[in-house]
Amino acid sequence: MAMNWFLMIFIGIIVLIFIFSKILGIKQNIFTFIIVALVLFSFLSLVLAFNGKDISMNSFGDLKDAGAVYFSWLSNAFSNVKIITTEAIKMDWQTNNTEKTS
Repeated sequence: MAMNWFLMIFIGIIVLIFIFSKILGIKQNIFTFIIVALVLFSFLSLVLAFNGKDISMNSFGDLKDAGAVYFSWLSNAFSNVKIITTEAIKMDWQTNNTEKTS
């Protein structure tokens, strides 16, 4: 049920961004693209963070718990990216220089 609300809010935000960009005459499409990308990232990360968890948002305490789950998930995701990047940098990226002898 909560995912339906997230989806409706997400679609509404995207529509509002495009309406405001047309009304205000924003010519820079990159600005609109960046805003839409940030909203899309936020929506998808919320869906992934709350996937499989019984999250209700009926009171302030529930919203606080949902925020704690989301920011914990986000922190772990960035930590995992940092670990993967560090390990990739440590790898030997030299090409195989062995020559074929006939």
